[in-house]
Amino acid sequence: MTFASRLLAAGALAATAAFAQTPAQAQSGEFYAGKTLTMIIGFGPGGGYDLWGRTVVRHIVNHLPGKPTGVPQNMPGAGSYAAAANIYNIAPKDGTVMAIIARDAALGPLTGAEGARFDPLKINWIGTPTTETNVCIARTGADVQTVDDIYKKTLIVGDTGAGTGTRSYPKALTELLGMKFKLIAGFPSSSDVFLAMERGEVDGICESLDSVKGKRPDWIPNNKVKILFQGGVEPSHELPGVPFINNLAKTEQQKQEITFLYAGQGIGRPFVAPPGLTPERLAMMRKAFMDTMKDPEFLADAKRQKLDVDPEDGEHLEKLIRQIYATPKPIVEKIGELIK
Repeated sequence: MTFASRLLAAGALAATAAFAQTPAQAQSGEFYAGKTLTMIIGFGPGGGYDLWGRTVVRHIVNHLPGKPTGVPQNMPGAGSYAAAANIYNIAPKDGTVMAIIARDAALGPLTGAEGARFDPLKINWIGTPTTETNVCIARTGADVQTVDDIYKKTLIVGDTGAGTGTRSYPKALTELLGMKFKLIAGFPSSSDVFLAMERGEVDGICESLDSVKGKRPDWIPNNKVKILFQGGVEPSHELPGVPFINNLAKTEQQKQEITFLYAGQGIGRPFVAPPGLTPERLAMMRKAFMDTMKDPEFLADAKRQKLDVDPEDGEHLEKLIRQIYATPKPIVEKIGELIK
C-alpha cells in the first residue's frame, strides 16, 4: 500500500470512529451544550415553589454536562396539575424540560381529582431539596388562636388551588376531625395569601413551615401568627410543643386516613421530568440534581433565602409514590372525595 493510500485509509478510519462516537457523546453530555433547560414552576411568582424552582435551576445547569442555559417558566393552574399534565403529555422527552410540582399533586390521579391528567407512576422523579412539615397558622387577632379554638370557631383560610395543602388539609380535616375551616379560593400562590392575611382579608393558611419562614421570617418568632398544629411524616424538631395532627385522631381509622392525607409531606418540593427518558438521560438528570444539593454555591444561595436543604433522591421519591399508590382503596376513595 502506498503512503497516499495508507493516509486515505487512516483518514477514513478516523472519520468512522468519530461518527461512531457521536451518539455516545450525545448521551454523555454534548447534548446539553448550547441548549436550554426549561424549569416549569407549577405556581405563580413569589411562593415557596417558585423560590425553590428558580434557585435549583440557577445551579443545576452547572452540573449537567454541556452546561445548558436555565430558564424558569411559571405555569400556574389547578394547584400545579397544569404543570404536571404538561410534563406528562406535552413536554419533550429528551431532558430539556423539568418541573417542580405540588407535593400533594401525586395524590390527584389516585383520588380522581379533576384536571390531574398524568400518571405519577410513569413520571420520572428527579429528587426533592427538602422534606416538609405543614403548619396551619392563624394571624394574631383572629378568633382562632389555638387548636382547641378551631373546633368551636371558624378560621377563614386562603386556598391556592386543588392539589395543594392550602386546600386539601383544611377541607379534609373539616370532615375528618370536625375542625371549622372556611376556604377562600382564587389565590395564585401562598405569597398572595400572606398579603391577604396582613390586610385582614383572610385569617390563616395551611402551608409549609419552610414557606412561612422563607417569605415571612418574622411572623413566628415575633408572634405575628399562631401555629395551631403541624402535620407531616413526623413532628418537626423545630416545633416542640406544637400539636401533631396524627395525635389529634380519635380512632385508628382516622389515624390511617390522616397519614394518607399528609403523605405528600414526605415528597417535599418534588422536581420531575417527563416519562419516556432514556435510562442514561434520567440517570444524568438525577445525578446533576444530587450534585447540586452538595454544591457550596447552591447551599450558600439557599441559606441566603432561608431555604432548608435536606434532600432526597429520585429513587427515594419513586419508592414513596409506589407505597402511596398501595394504600387500601377505601381510604383512598374517602380522602379523594374529601379533597375534591
